Amino acid sequence: MVSLNPTSVNIQTIILGNILAIAPEDIIQLAAIGFISMAILLLKWKDLMVTFFDEHHARSIGLNTRGLKLLFFTLLAACTVAALQTVGAFLVICLVVTPGATAWLLTDRFPRLLAIAVAIGSLTSFFGAWLSYYLDGATGGIIVVAQTLLFLITFIFAPKHGLLASRRRAREAAC
Repeated sequence: MVSLNPTSVNIQTIILGNILAIAPEDIIQLAAIGFISMAILLLKWKDLMVTFFDEHHARSIGLNTRGLKLLFFTLLAACTVAALQTVGAFLVICLVVTPGATAWLLTDRFPRLLAIAVAIGSLTSFFGAWLSYYLDGATGGIIVVAQTLLFLITFIFAPKHGLLASRRRAREAAC
């Protein structure tokens, strides 16, 4: 494909992305995909919850579980591909997984988990972009480092699922 298209390809941009050099049409594409995804998720929220948490019940009440799963994973793929342009192939995985994993350490309630994950993703993204400006570093990489550090801190200190809480419970059980 590179030989058919003589434009220069920077492997670092493909892997790490370049969030600060997004073209206006890419911003429009990201906004459209984000808006469509949020609208569909809000409209199909209850059906998706039933489908993913109790598929047998979802089928018994007449939901098209196969179609709902296809819809959800299509939206996920579209958002992932759109994110590839800004943060790169390697970092998009971290940006998708880390906020959710961090939020899971803080709550057992799914709606609250989603809200916390969105907040973590947003705040660490803004903080990472701000910090990358002052450090003159790769924005996507610094965002992922910020998310990873927050995950590690949460992993140690989370009140219920944290490492220290687990050790405290083990100590109390041994007594």
